[in-house]
Amino acid sequence: MRPARALRMASADSSPGPTPLLSAVTATPLTRARVERLAARAVAGFSWVFGLQVVPVIVDQSPHLNPVYTAVVASVLFATLGWLGVASVIGRTVQASALSFCAAYVLALATWPADMTDVAFFEGVRPWLWYLLTVATACAALAMPFVWAAVYTLLVPALYAVVLVLSAGPEAVRTALLDGVYAVVFASILLAITTMLRQAASQVDARQSAALERYEVAVRAHALEAERVEVDAIVHDSVLTTLLSAAGARTPESMAIAASMAQDALRHLDTSAPLAHPGRSLDAIPVSRLRDRIISAARSFTVPFSIVPRAGRDALLPVAAAEALYSATVQAMVNSAQHAGGVLVRRRLRVEATAEGGVIVEIGDDGAGFDMERIPPERLGLEVSIKERVALAGGEASIVSVPGTGTTVRLQWRPRREEAVE
Repeated sequence: MRPARALRMASADSSPGPTPLLSAVTATPLTRARVERLAARAVAGFSWVFGLQVVPVIVDQSPHLNPVYTAVVASVLFATLGWLGVASVIGRTVQASALSFCAAYVLALATWPADMTDVAFFEGVRPWLWYLLTVATACAALAMPFVWAAVYTLLVPALYAVVLVLSAGPEAVRTALLDGVYAVVFASILLAITTMLRQAASQVDARQSAALERYEVAVRAHALEAERVEVDAIVHDSVLTTLLSAAGARTPESMAIAASMAQDALRHLDTSAPLAHPGRSLDAIPVSRLRDRIISAARSFTVPFSIVPRAGRDALLPVAAAEALYSATVQAMVNSAQHAGGVLVRRRLRVEATAEGGVIVEIGDDGAGFDMERIPPERLGLEVSIKERVALAGGEASIVSVPGTGTTVRLQWRPRREEAVE
């Protein structure tokens, strides 16, 4: 390698790439998914602490209650609490289990007077459902939107106060008011803390997405700069060699050789002008190199991606197509990390060259999923960042998602006959 080219190549190789930026962006300690996971486990643990405390109260009050009714109500409430505990661990159906407990508790509270067989016993005695009131409001803060959780926080303690007064008599008015106010204050504080954490995490997610967009631009600029330096080095060597040969040409044969070298140098100059040919790719890269870049990006996320083993074949694809596939893949992984669920969701990644010289990239998970028809038009993450970006590079993108089952994003690029890279 000549000194000039070696110097240029060393400059290109030593230039700092944007990889550390991705690591810094995605290694954030606070995300919406993480907040939801921690909130679910905290509410589940809190619910079981209060639930175990109510068991002795149920045993103590059972002689004065309808045994069948008490057994059914207690079984339903504790079954939904068990569901919530399991859901908080596996990271799925948390909202459904919490909403089920909220609904079951309201129904049990509304029918409480029918459960009492000894009304006199409950004069001045709190019913055992009181000990689960804060559990119900905590589940509402976890599973409901803010407005509905606030309504639930106000109405359910009020319903408890009314039921207590109706069952225990006017003497229980003071106790009912104090219990209701306590429940409202406790639930309001919990709802405020949960809402603030969610808002903070959503801001972090938004900034992470913006940083990843900037990273994509930096990656593209870095790749183009490295490509330009490489081409400049080749052109420099070719032109310099041609000039030296022309300067030393003394015979017709050496002049003919110099002329041939000059034509070759002109061809290099023509291919080194990408602005004059916007649709032409400067070079091609192997699918294995694209796969390594995608895997490097996947490993920088806070959620794990399972890498499907690579097949034996390899292929070359234009830089423009590789950049589009890389950017769309990163966007799909960001969507999965933010919306599919926590670390317990299984995520997979496959990058494979096809027999016809193309490439297939597949990103899938078994997380929350979504309904494609309900995506608002202002959400451009799928249409612009994935589908349109790949389509502009001559590829295809398909997205299949089912709520509660998961999402699969499949990206494919096939070489056209006149653009096949040999």
